[in-house]
Amino acid sequence: MDTSGQGRVFLVGAGPGDPGLLTLRAAEVLESTEVLLYDALAGDAIVAFAPASCERIYVGKRAGEHAMPQDEIERLMIAKAQAGCRVVRLKGGDPFVFGRGGEEAQALAAAGVPFEIVPGVSSSYAAPAYAGIPVTHREYAASFTVATGHEDPGKAVSSLDWAKLADPARTLVLLMATANLREIASQLIAHGLAPQTPVAVVQDGTRPSQRTVLGRLDSIADDVAAAEIGAPAVVVIGGVAALRAQLRWFDAGALFGKRVLITRAGEQSREFARALLARGAQPVLAPVIAIVPVDDTSAAERAFQELASYSWLIFTSQNGVDAFFARLAARKGDARSIGRAKVAAIGERTAANLRTYGVIADLVPAEFISEEIAREVIARSSAGDSVLLYRAQEARDVLPQMLQDAGLAVTIVPAYTTVIPPDAQFALKVSEADILTFTSASTVRGFVALLGDIAASQAASGKCVACIGPITASAAAQAGLNVDVVASVHTTAGLLDALEICYATSR
Repeated sequence: MDTSGQGRVFLVGAGPGDPGLLTLRAAEVLESTEVLLYDALAGDAIVAFAPASCERIYVGKRAGEHAMPQDEIERLMIAKAQAGCRVVRLKGGDPFVFGRGGEEAQALAAAGVPFEIVPGVSSSYAAPAYAGIPVTHREYAASFTVATGHEDPGKAVSSLDWAKLADPARTLVLLMATANLREIASQLIAHGLAPQTPVAVVQDGTRPSQRTVLGRLDSIADDVAAAEIGAPAVVVIGGVAALRAQLRWFDAGALFGKRVLITRAGEQSREFARALLARGAQPVLAPVIAIVPVDDTSAAERAFQELASYSWLIFTSQNGVDAFFARLAARKGDARSIGRAKVAAIGERTAANLRTYGVIADLVPAEFISEEIAREVIARSSAGDSVLLYRAQEARDVLPQMLQDAGLAVTIVPAYTTVIPPDAQFALKVSEADILTFTSASTVRGFVALLGDIAASQAASGKCVACIGPITASAAAQAGLNVDVVASVHTTAGLLDALEICYATSR
């Protein structure tokens, strides 16, 4: 809460749905909000930008279903701001484009509540763009008009000028128009627009659930009804709609529309989820492990007391890096405490995490597995060199064993442990997914633990099982899962590339 007692309201545009289209200012405001009032069109991935401590209040509206009346929404955000809170009113698209943001800003101004408008990317042009339709084009339309297809029901007469809207030289974009599409098409034809004018209707634009129907003005209402297209949808009328066949891109990818189960720890899943969304896939967050500190920290304390004596520090995960530097910071230390020790990271992501702490890894093996890092450390070491291995408590013994067999003195410090978080919806999430991804052997173990040995293999049957590398794939096979995809580059990006290749070749 603002200690000055002066609250503030931010009217924030969430964009059309893809969290990648959220503006930097919107993300900044969301990350510091205390109260969040959000609409139906603000997806979970965008709402997740708000801190866990924030009070979340759903005020969404769908056709015929309003969680809260408009006047009550306005009273609520005013009351929260007057109580000294930093309030975000999160609205789909742009708050000033058919979002009633103007009315809400008027209410705030009348109440003397400070506010800021944070524009968002409007679905009026974003949804057509994701469908491969430019709203302007030199050969088809030098301008475009955006109008509502659902006016205030209290109006006695429509304020839409059909004669002007029926202009073949410009693109007409209609929002909230599917329910009235037949009457709209009839009015446009009656006012001179050709019946064969191309029309595209884009449902859930920019989202993995996006669907597009392309047709003619005189039959589009029937086409939309047959395809069961519903809200939210954007209607694009004009010659540019026909360009979809040539410019289609978002929903043409191999992973488009696929529901992908992410089993890695929740705090590590955000980047993976965003990468999936960028490829048109729908991430399903279902973490089967959680990272927690170990109970016994005596080994870590002894290791830090002797930190200057080690020849090598080896990190086999990003979590190990975070745990190491957290303990170092608690001891009032920083990267300088490493001294002359060489640093090895098992992969590029672990090396990147080290760089955030000011450390550049001396060694990153070409193949991101324990055996390879062991071979390379051995090749660069002498008998008797001391090695500190900072890793998960449950990690495999192959790395320290190889180092010890080569005559190196190995100190193993369990930096963290993994636990299995309960999830009452886990079986349902698995059943709805098309692809199951595993990024470590521990995620496989967590998956089996949540479902049971027999149930796990049954749940995975008929689904694509994708593993980040051979060690994870071996664990999955031992658990009775039929592995379909194993990434050759053992990163989440490599896993996505392997999945795209798999689905592209199976088309």
